[in-house]
Amino acid sequence: MNYQKLADMLFPEVDKTPADYEAMFPQRNLPEGAKVTRLGPSPTGFIHLGNLFGAFADERLAHQSGGVFFLRIEDTDDKRFVDGAVEIIINSLRFFGIKFDEGATIEGEVGDYGSYTQSRRKAIYQCFAKKLISEGKAYPCFLTEDEISEIRNQQEAAKQTPGIYGKWALSRNLSFEEIEAKISQGQPYVIRLKSDGDMSLPEDQIKRFEIEDAIRGTLSMPVNDQDTVILKTNGTPTYHFAHVVDDHLMRTTHVVRGAEWLPSLPIHVELFEKLGFEPPVYCHTAQLMKIGEDGNKRKLSKRKDPELSLDYYRKLGYHPAAVREYLLTILNSNFEEWRIANPDADIEEFEFTTEKMSNSGALFDLNKLNDVSKDVLLKISVSDLFDFLKSWAAEFRPELFHIFEDRKYLETILDIGRHEAKPRKDHIYAEQIVDNISYFFDDMFRIQEDFPPEAKGDAVEIISRYLEGYCHSDDQETWFNKIRQIAVDMGYAAKPKDYKKHPEEYKGHVGHVSTVIRIAVMGRSQSPDVWEIQQILGEERTIERLKNCL
Repeated sequence: MNYQKLADMLFPEVDKTPADYEAMFPQRNLPEGAKVTRLGPSPTGFIHLGNLFGAFADERLAHQSGGVFFLRIEDTDDKRFVDGAVEIIINSLRFFGIKFDEGATIEGEVGDYGSYTQSRRKAIYQCFAKKLISEGKAYPCFLTEDEISEIRNQQEAAKQTPGIYGKWALSRNLSFEEIEAKISQGQPYVIRLKSDGDMSLPEDQIKRFEIEDAIRGTLSMPVNDQDTVILKTNGTPTYHFAHVVDDHLMRTTHVVRGAEWLPSLPIHVELFEKLGFEPPVYCHTAQLMKIGEDGNKRKLSKRKDPELSLDYYRKLGYHPAAVREYLLTILNSNFEEWRIANPDADIEEFEFTTEKMSNSGALFDLNKLNDVSKDVLLKISVSDLFDFLKSWAAEFRPELFHIFEDRKYLETILDIGRHEAKPRKDHIYAEQIVDNISYFFDDMFRIQEDFPPEAKGDAVEIISRYLEGYCHSDDQETWFNKIRQIAVDMGYAAKPKDYKKHPEEYKGHVGHVSTVIRIAVMGRSQSPDVWEIQQILGEERTIERLKNCL
C-alpha cells in the first residue's frame, strides 16, 4: 500500500503540513515550571459543578506557576449544540471568579493559539489525520451503522468485547483500489486509528503501558485495542482526536479532568505516541459524590441533584467567594488546616497542589457549603454585601429592587450582630438573606408563627401593656426591665430558670412574654435582638405593628 498516495486521495484539499502548524503555534515563552491548563466544556447549555471544580484546579495550577489558563469550546458534536450555550458557559464561570488568560470570550477570541473553538479548526485536524494515513497509522472505514450493529450482536453472542478491532475491523486491510472504488461509488466513511493492541492474546500477554498521573500516581493500563474513530463522515474530529491535536498545538502542559475519562486514557496515549507528540501531565480528579437518602455515597446526578448545575447557586445567590472557598476544602485536603492558621488571608495565598487532591470520591455537602458561606459573608464588608445583593436581585428578583432604594437603611439591617464578640452568622445566600430580613419592609412583613402556647391566651394583654409603657428612647436595659415587669405582674417567671425549677408556680417565663412581642413586631419567634430591631424600624412603624397585631 502506498500510504502517501492514499492520504493525498483522501485529503486533496489539505495544503498545509504538520510542520506548518508547529511553526504557527510554537512553544510558549514562559518561565520555567509554568503550567498551561485549559477548560474545554461542550456547549450543551448545562454548565455544572464539575466544570467549576476542574476550572478552579486549572486556574490555580496555571496562575500560581506564572502560566496560562485558557477556555476552549469543544463543539464538534453538533447534535448536542445548544444556541446561547457558549454565553452561558462564559458568564457562569465569570460569575464565580474564574479568570481566563486566553480563549473564547463574549467579545471574541483572545490569544495567539486559536481558534479556541474546535468547529473552526477542521483543517488542522484533517492535516494531522492525513499525516496518520500517510504513515499507515490510520485508515478509512466504510462500515455502515447496520453492519456495526450486526458486528456488535455477534460479539455479544460470542461474549466478546464489543468494538471494531482485529477480525471485526473489516476495512482495515482494504487495498488502495478497493478504497478508491468505494469512494467513487459515494460510500461514506470515517477515519479510524489502527490500534496496537491485540485482544486475541491471553490476558497475561496483553501489552500494557505506564503513565504518571499527577493525582493518582503511576497508572498501569492495557494499551488501546480499539480502532477508534478519529474523523467522522463529515470530516469533523471526535473528542479523542481533537483534544490531542489541540492540547499539543496550544502547548497544554497539564490536563485536569474527571475520573470518568480514565477508560479513554489508552486511546489518548496512543494518539499522542502515533502523532509524535509529548503528552501533557494528566490529573484525573475524583468524582463529585454526595450522601444519598440511603446513607451511602453516590455520584452527583444531573437528573436527581439540582445542586449539580451552576445555575442553582446563581439563582439562589451564593456569593462566588463562598463557593470558591468551599471548593478548595474538597479540592485540597490541607486547605481547612491552612484556613484555621490564616483566618484573614486572601484565598489566592493558599498554595494549591495536585498532591493534596483526593483520588477517591470527593464528597460534596451542601450543609458544609452553607457553613463556609456564613464565615465568608461575615468577612465581606456590608457595602460589598449590599452591592452583591443588588446585582443578584437585578438579574433574578427584580421585584425586590425597592429594598435597595435606601442604602443606609439596608446596610444597617445587614450589619446587625456582625461586630459582637461572638458575631451572628445569619447570612448564607441572597435568597435566604432576603427572607431573613423581609420583616424590615412593610410589603414583605407577615406574621409567620403562632404565639408560644404558654402566653397565647395573654397575647392581647401583653401587647397592650407593652404599648402603654412603650418609649422609643429607652435604652436596652430599661426596655427589657419593662418587659420583665409585665411578665411578673401577669404571673410569669422573671427568669427562665425559675420557671424550669417550679413550672407549677408560673404561667411561663419572661422569654415567652418577649416572644409575643417579637412575633407582633417581626412576625417570627427567632430574630436578632428585638430592641435593636425596633431602633432600626423606628417608633412609628413599631407602634403601628403592635396596634395592628391587636
